[in-house]
Amino acid sequence: MRYTLLLNNPEPEDVNISEEDMEPARAAFDAYAKSLADAGALVNVDILQPVAASTTVTLRNGSLQIQDGPFADTKEKLNGVFVIDVPDLDAALAWAEKCPATQYGVVEVRPTALFFADGQWRSSQ
Repeated sequence: MRYTLLLNNPEPEDVNISEEDMEPARAAFDAYAKSLADAGALVNVDILQPVAASTTVTLRNGSLQIQDGPFADTKEKLNGVFVIDVPDLDAALAWAEKCPATQYGVVEVRPTALFFADGQWRSSQ
């Protein structure tokens, strides 16, 4: 079953963390990703650029609206995702507990309903 671990935490500049201070975190994430890969559980990882680099697009009001920068002003922001394929929720929670982001943020564990691969939609189960 596929699960997405959504990493929600303050961005480094929001809490005055320097590039130098980020090195131990980068090393921890590298080790974490490699352990997921070694276990055969890793599907994909995306660490996102800061929310200031985002652009939102909507047609909600009947016309195209494009907005640069963050749409919502929150302390914790979606900063990355790990997509994993594990037997069950307990296994997903065990991997989430090992994620370095739990030290300073929240990791949301969400099961995948459908995913698109090899030209077709597939169920995660």
